[in-house]
Amino acid sequence: MRALIFLLFLSLTHDIVTAWTYSSPVVSKKSSALSATSWFSAVETPTLSVEAHKVRLLQLGASLDRGQAYNPTSGDYYADRMEAATAAIRDFVQQYPKPPQSMEDLQGEWELVLSTVPHGIFRSSPFFLAIQEAYEVYAEEKKMGNGMGKADLFFKLHELQTCSWGVSKVGRVAQTITEDYLYSEFDTSIFSLTVIPILGWFKLLPTFGGCVITAATAKLEDKGTLQMKVDYTTSRPVPGLSGLGEWIWSIKVPVGAIWKLLPWNKGRDAVCKVFIRYVDDDFRIVEDVSGDYFVYTRPVVPRPLDLSLLQTQ
Repeated sequence: MRALIFLLFLSLTHDIVTAWTYSSPVVSKKSSALSATSWFSAVETPTLSVEAHKVRLLQLGASLDRGQAYNPTSGDYYADRMEAATAAIRDFVQQYPKPPQSMEDLQGEWELVLSTVPHGIFRSSPFFLAIQEAYEVYAEEKKMGNGMGKADLFFKLHELQTCSWGVSKVGRVAQTITEDYLYSEFDTSIFSLTVIPILGWFKLLPTFGGCVITAATAKLEDKGTLQMKVDYTTSRPVPGLSGLGEWIWSIKVPVGAIWKLLPWNKGRDAVCKVFIRYVDDDFRIVEDVSGDYFVYTRPVVPRPLDLSLLQTQ
C-alpha cells in the first residue's frame, strides 16, 4: 500500500512540474520561434531550398513516426499532419523534379523516413506493391459494395490481424538496390511489451522476431518508372533480437512461382511498379500507383545485406 501511495505521489508531482514547465513564458517563446520558421510551418511557402525541403520532410517523418502515427483504422487524429506531409512532398517534387537517369543513381542502401500510405509502412515491399497492383489494375472489380477499394480492405484486414493488441511491431524499413535487383527489408518484433495491466511488473513473454526480405528483379524505364517482379522472400536475424531458431533463416519462399499458380492471378507474374520522382546522393522520393509516397535517405547507421549469401541461398 505504501508503495502504491508513493507511486501516486510521484505521478502527481510529475504532472504538476510538467504543467508548470509548459506554462513557463520562456518555453512559450521558444515554441513560438519554432512555429514561425518556414522549415517547420505547414503553410506553403513561396520558395524553399532543396535542403530546407529535406529538413521539413525529415521533421514530419519524425513527428509521424515515419507515417505510422496516422492510422485511419484507429481514427482521424494526426490527419492534419499527414495532409501537411503529403502537401510538402508534392511541393518538393513539383519544384525540384529529378528522376534517375540509370540504375546506378539508385544503387546502395536506403532507409524509409516517411510514408503517406495508410495501413502499414511495410507496404514499400514489392510483395505488397504487387498485391496492391493486382487489386487496383488487374482485378475485374476494384471496389467493394460500400465503395471501399479492395486493396485498401486487404491492407486494413492484414493490419488488424498482425498488429492487434500490439503483438507485432514494425521497426526499420529499408531497401538495397543493385544494377538489376531490389531487396526490400522490414524488421518485425513479436511481443515487444507483454504484461498484466496495472498489476504487472515484468514481461510475461520473450520478444522475438527478425528481418523479412523480399527480393525482386528491377528495371528502370523512361521518366523514372521502376518495374519490378517479385522473386522470393526470406529472412535474416536482427542484431540483439531473438529469432525462432537458426532453421528459419534458411527458408526461401519462391513467391514469384507460387503467385502465378494462384487461380485469381491467371498466370500473371507478381509485378509492380513505382515512380521515382526525385533522387540524389542521399535522398529519394517514390510514388506508388495510388499516388502515395515513400521518402528514403541513406542510413546514418548502415546495416548492409550479404548479397552473395542471398543470391546463393
